Amino acid sequence: MSGVKLDGLSGYVQQEVSIAAWVFNKRSSGKVAFLQLRDGYGWTQAIVNKDDVSDAVWERTGEITPESSVIITGQVTKHPKQDEFEIQVRDLSVIQISEEYPIGKKEHGIDFLMDQRHLWLRSKRQWAILRIRDALSKGIYDFMAEGGFLKIDSPILTPSACEGTTELFAIDYFGQPAYLSQSGQLYIEAAIFAHRKVFDFGPVFRAEKSKTRRHLTEFWMMDAEMAFATHESNIAVQEQLIAYLVKRVLDRYASELRILERDMEKLRAVKAPFIRKTYDEVVIELQSLGSDIKRGEDLGGDDETLLTKRYEKPIIVEKYPAAVKAFYMKRDASDPTLALCDDMLAPEGYGEIIGGSQREDDYQTLYERIKEHKLPLQEFQWYLDLRRYGSVPHAGFGLGLERLVSWICGLKHVRESIPFARTLSRLRP
Repeated sequence: MSGVKLDGLSGYVQQEVSIAAWVFNKRSSGKVAFLQLRDGYGWTQAIVNKDDVSDAVWERTGEITPESSVIITGQVTKHPKQDEFEIQVRDLSVIQISEEYPIGKKEHGIDFLMDQRHLWLRSKRQWAILRIRDALSKGIYDFMAEGGFLKIDSPILTPSACEGTTELFAIDYFGQPAYLSQSGQLYIEAAIFAHRKVFDFGPVFRAEKSKTRRHLTEFWMMDAEMAFATHESNIAVQEQLIAYLVKRVLDRYASELRILERDMEKLRAVKAPFIRKTYDEVVIELQSLGSDIKRGEDLGGDDETLLTKRYEKPIIVEKYPAAVKAFYMKRDASDPTLALCDDMLAPEGYGEIIGGSQREDDYQTLYERIKEHKLPLQEFQWYLDLRRYGSVPHAGFGLGLERLVSWICGLKHVRESIPFARTLSRLRP
């Protein structure tokens, strides 16, 4: 039977199937050869017994090298001791005999593996990571659709920055300065007046010269914006989204999490409501833990690690000093020195995965904020227009996909959370 996938072998026990696959490993013992197969959907073992195949098939089996592509035909059987399914080979044809594969069983350094990223993607661990990444991406779309959000595509080329130009990649746009987008937020804010609740999801770029385990120069972000929304309702959506995504992965991708040796009990603890603290409370807590942070300073990566290692659930830190936050954030009416904003920090030391705020909806106030931040007023005139024609309270947030993937998968570095990482020192492959 053709068209069978390795992840569906359990439905074909005692039946003959044909599988197009790659042999990622081979070992032999006398008259028996064991081929480890991967077809893109699953993994299994094919057993070639010399007494059960033709001389030609046995000879071809001996020629196979790691990563050779083949078509295997044989009977599906259940492993006698494990809940696994194998193929007892009757016939084997070779599509291509692979040259000597550069990635072996020995330990390789991370620089070597990243140089070979185009090949490293084939490993079982990387396969599992990217399947979970895909699951999270699809989960975001499903959650947003169920919540009545419309997807709006924001531009990648922009004439101005969302939060200043110091961390943007500048390009020449037919004689005009332009930048690769750091966020689609400002643009999708325009769409809430037509569609009420919207989101975008795509690549963004930050030119900050950071070499931490959390930073990439190109990454994927989902931005959401909601009309008639407040700081409180904004946080509620963020909580619901993360709880939904974690449960989805646990329910549907437990085998991938096991490949990654992820502690699933820690993920099962992630249920709303999450832990919620003010910025001031967090500063006091961090100081008690030995951090040298001072009130008025933004949380650094080390602070986030120190704080989040203490908790099993994500922590929502709200109401930062407005002076360290973006110009478009609305101030707290009870204390105008604070912004109605929040960061969601993933537990286990992973830190920020979401940043959000209620947006300033008053024209004159926003106008003054733009001037205070010394931003080019002419480039934000269209953004100010949104406060001139039917302005309403509104709020939104941005979710970094790679940081979310890193946390869910339990990765030590964000570079494995994306197929081809772009960092301060890496542009290839």
